[in-house]
This record gives sequence, structure tokens and C-alpha cells, in this order.
Amino acid sequence: MTTPPAAPSAVPLRPVRGPRGLPWLGNLPAFGKAPLAFLTRLRDDFGDAVTWSLGPLRSLFLSHPQHIAELLDAREQTFDILEIGWAFRQVTGDSVIVSQGADWRRKRALVQPTVRPRQVRTYATTMVDCARLAAERWQDHARRDELLEVRAEMALLTQQVVLRTLFGNGLGDRSRALGAAMEIAGTVIGDELRGINLFLPGWVRTPSRKRMLAAVADLDGEVNRLIGARRAEGAAAGERDDLLSRLLAARDAEGRPLSPKEVRDEAVTLWAAGHETTSTALTWTWYLLARSPDARARLDAELTHVLNGRLPTIDDYDRLPWTRHIIKEALRLYPPVWIIPATARAGATLGGTAIPAGTTVWCSPWTAHRDPRWFHDPTAFRPGRWSSDAPDPVPDHAWFPFGGGRRTCLGARFAQVEAALLLATLAQYCHLDIPAGSMTPKAGLLLQPATPLRARVRRRGEGVSGRAAHGVGR
Repeated sequence: MTTPPAAPSAVPLRPVRGPRGLPWLGNLPAFGKAPLAFLTRLRDDFGDAVTWSLGPLRSLFLSHPQHIAELLDAREQTFDILEIGWAFRQVTGDSVIVSQGADWRRKRALVQPTVRPRQVRTYATTMVDCARLAAERWQDHARRDELLEVRAEMALLTQQVVLRTLFGNGLGDRSRALGAAMEIAGTVIGDELRGINLFLPGWVRTPSRKRMLAAVADLDGEVNRLIGARRAEGAAAGERDDLLSRLLAARDAEGRPLSPKEVRDEAVTLWAAGHETTSTALTWTWYLLARSPDARARLDAELTHVLNGRLPTIDDYDRLPWTRHIIKEALRLYPPVWIIPATARAGATLGGTAIPAGTTVWCSPWTAHRDPRWFHDPTAFRPGRWSSDAPDPVPDHAWFPFGGGRRTCLGARFAQVEAALLLATLAQYCHLDIPAGSMTPKAGLLLQPATPLRARVRRRGEGVSGRAAHGVGR
């Protein structure tokens, strides 16, 4: 069946030429050195549609939400997913996030049921239980007056959640080692995206690529072991309710299962995406709350009013609007996925203008989310801007941390529920006091703090006490 073309934007697209670059390298040095500043300059100094060059790649950068919406909606019609380097493919393989055409439609149909709202509901208890255990560990830090490294703690927590929901159990002593392997993979992918390695053929083995291969070998070894063990369970595996069991049980319209390689690719991609993006979002959330006592006080009030000392459940998600607004505003200011590229096919258009085949078209949640045309006081942390009665409505696709169109992130619902429930659980136990000063973001594979974010844990004086403080819900 032929997919109808995306509706053209009502805003005409008129590209202007951006900054001149160097021979062959183009704007790669400027982009690689400070990508967020470079993209912001394109938006502010040149306009909504700017041509530039990333090495040999002819590129177009979009800033208007209507053009962004049209691009994202057209990625299965007249735009292809851009291969963002050799390193990225080592992790994702041929999973749903990089496959295209009929292969993408088949895999999406097989993977999507594993993260539908009904399934996310079944994972909520696991999310809260992992957060409760983390909160109890944090209180030990508070008693000893020890500093907490926020990003490392968030990564450990979200890894525990994704491992239990994906594989049905934790990995014990292997968790930290595999978390370190995932960290290496993310670093190498981010460095490759911003540098000359992006254009090196796959057979070139730089030191960073050798580290990448070793890290992926560790990940693959553990994932393949778990897949093999689950297959060996036979019919008993069908009684499990984790993501891996659902991937193994999935059948397409012709009754075909995912191959072992396909199960590996989807499992590792779900692991990487579910672990890293949520931990990054929560790291920035704690940073922002530490600098916003009014927002934190309102969070405390909401948790006291709605939960009154008990642990949250999935039914509380809709009853915690301020908690959800905090997460949404953190995703606006510090979107983990900060850049989205696509490559134009023959016949591609945007805003009624033909886009030459082979052009790489980029849009950035970072620049769109901080555009003063769509967000009043765009650098300020204001969760209230997401209230239903807020005076300034946000245009469609001025906020798109999970992408958009047909290829919207499959795990968007999972991530938002997880972030809100983890925050609601942890914030009932503790405050994180972070020293004053701004934190610079580093644009790698994801938008991470450039330096460690350390916090002093302070036990919350009210809200969770007595039974709750000692593990209610066990």
C-alpha cells in the first residue's frame, strides 16, 4: 500500500546560505567544537532554513516548527534515516530505529506492542520498586554526609529498571560492567558524530573504535546469553511478562518470528534507549530543581497532597500534573536527543521547495525548544508553561524530544511514565542540594552534563516518614 505524501507546510521554505566553511571539511570544525552554539547561530543569524556543509555532506538546517513537522512526517516517504556513523550501527544493528521501508514497517509492528500503554502499566511497579531501593541507599549517603554523583546514580537506577522490565531480572555484579560498556559506546558514538571519524570507512580501526568493539562484544555476550537462556525455557518463557519474552513471542502478518539477530538488535536498542535517555533527563531535572526552590516546594506539596506518604502507582501518573510538567520542562531545556537528521530522496520537498536528492536535512530540539518566538523567557525553568491554562500555547513541533511523525520514538510513553514515577518516589524521600553555578551541556550521542554533577542528599522533612521511609510497598 502506498503511503500518502506528507502535507506541505503552510510556511514557505526559502533556504539561505549559511557560514562559509573550509575546503572539504566545510563547517565540520565549527560544528564539532561547539555544536549547540553553531546550530543556535544558524537559527539566530541566518533564519529558519539555512544551507551549510558537514564535511562533504550538503546540509540544510530547519528551525520553523512547521518545516520540522513536515520533515518528521515525511521520513518514510521522501526522506531516509541518516546513517550517523559506523559506531552507532555497532549498537543498533538493523533495529527498528535505523531500518526503513517494508523492513521498518514489519519490525515496528512486532516491537510496538511491547511498549504500548497497557504494557507500560505492568512495568510501573518495577519502576517504583527500583526507585524505592535507590532512595533507601541515598538516605545512607545523607546519614554519612557523602556527596552523590547524580548522573551515575540516575544511570544505575534506570539501568536497573530497563534490565528488570526488558529481561525480567537484574544482572547482579555484571550490571556496573555492562553499564560502563554502554557508557563507552555512547561516548564513541558522540565523538564520531562531531568529528572526522564520521567519514572514515568501517574497516579503519582507530583506538576509539577498538574500545567500541570491545564494549559491544561485552553487551552482545550478555544479551545473547539471556536470549539463549530464555529460548531454552521453551513454553515456560511464555509465562513471563518482560519485553524480551514479548520480542521472542512476536509474529508478523505471515507468522514469522524475529530472527536471533533481530531479537539482539531490538533488545540492545531498547536497553540503550530506555536506559540512557531517561537517566539523562532525570539528571537535568535534579539540576534544575536544585536551582528552583519554588518549583521544588510545589512538587513537595503535590506529592504530599496526592500520595500522603505512600509510594506512587501508575494510577497516580495523571494525578501528578506538576510532576509531569517538571519532566516536560526539563526535556525542553535539555532534550537528551539534541539533533535529528534525514537524507532527501529524489522528489523531496519542504514548504513547497524542492530539496536536492542527497541533502542532509537537520532539525534540533535544542534550538527549537529555546526559540524565543515559541517560548517566553526560553532559558528559564518554568514548569507552569505546560499547564492547561498557560497563557502562551506552544506550537506543534516546537517541543519534540521524542521526534515526531511516523517514526516517533516507540518508547516515548515508557520514558515519560518512568521519569515521573521515579521522580515522585525519590522526591518523597530526599532533596538533592547541588552547589550554585551553571552546568555546561556536552553534545555527544545524548546531551549530558560536561562535568560530574555532585549533590548532597538531604532527607525530606515531611511526606515520607515512619513506615514509608522504611520501605512501604515491599
